[in-house]
Amino acid sequence: MIKTIAINQDYQLIQGLEASELINGNYLWFWIDFQQPTQSEIEVLSDPLHFHPLAIEDCIFTLQRPKLDYYEDYTFFVTQALNTLTITKEEIDFFLAENYIVSFHYNQSPEIEEVWNRFLHSTKVKSWSPSQVLYHVLDKMVDNYFPLVYQVEDTLNEIDENSKGRSMEALLEDLFDTRHDLLSLRQTVTPMRDLIYRIINSQRVTVMKIKIEYFSDIHDHLLKLTEMVEANRELATDIRDSYISLNSHQTNHVMKVLTVITTLFMPLSFIAGLYGMNFHYMPELTWKYGYFFTLFLMVLVVLVMSLWFRKKGWFK
Repeated sequence: MIKTIAINQDYQLIQGLEASELINGNYLWFWIDFQQPTQSEIEVLSDPLHFHPLAIEDCIFTLQRPKLDYYEDYTFFVTQALNTLTITKEEIDFFLAENYIVSFHYNQSPEIEEVWNRFLHSTKVKSWSPSQVLYHVLDKMVDNYFPLVYQVEDTLNEIDENSKGRSMEALLEDLFDTRHDLLSLRQTVTPMRDLIYRIINSQRVTVMKIKIEYFSDIHDHLLKLTEMVEANRELATDIRDSYISLNSHQTNHVMKVLTVITTLFMPLSFIAGLYGMNFHYMPELTWKYGYFFTLFLMVLVVLVMSLWFRKKGWFK
């Protein structure tokens, strides 16, 4: 689907025009949005918009790294939004010039939808420009990162506190899922931070009709997000190491108990085996109190060994 909106010389909004009409018309600027485009709609990028084949290729083959490319009459941006349900990356591409902005995305974008509706109902159309649209979309995109990071933080706190009393296996499974989400966040936030930094410091992006301080504000948000993601990754690593250490400690404790029990039964097994050989000339076999003496000896050995183990601290 292709949506269009244009600003005429009288600052009136006009919707539903064809791309060819916008290119050849006398408009202050216009915005074309490609949402889940078909193959025939994708061809509009090459004719009549005449974008570079490499930029069109980047649009078609999604999940490119966030970047910007300079072309003769426009600048091409690759950005990444995050799906709030699955925390997966969704690419949104922009072609920005002085008199137009073209957005391209295969997935429905709530950020573009919100900015589009805000622009349609704006009472200050004169204050809008293509770069203003880009700023608002990027700002909304970055703002939507924060709830996802906070959600991951809450999950980590829940895992750390183990408030639900779940098993260690379930907690470790949740922890590894959370680390995967953090990896997705990191792979999105860091490249977006670098992209905004390039926008701020680039001398070749001459199509910006908005003060660079606005993009600096987005960059500050991304710096904060980067720090939060890294802090959460360190927390997840600490929790994982703590659980692994606790599991090892519990395993060692079980092995120690089994070792003590086995050690206690070793002399008993020796005594039982010794008098179970049934040799004819074993004097204890015919002794009247031999059986009771052997039992007493076994109990005595267990008591002595138990006291010695307790003295060594093996029962702690």
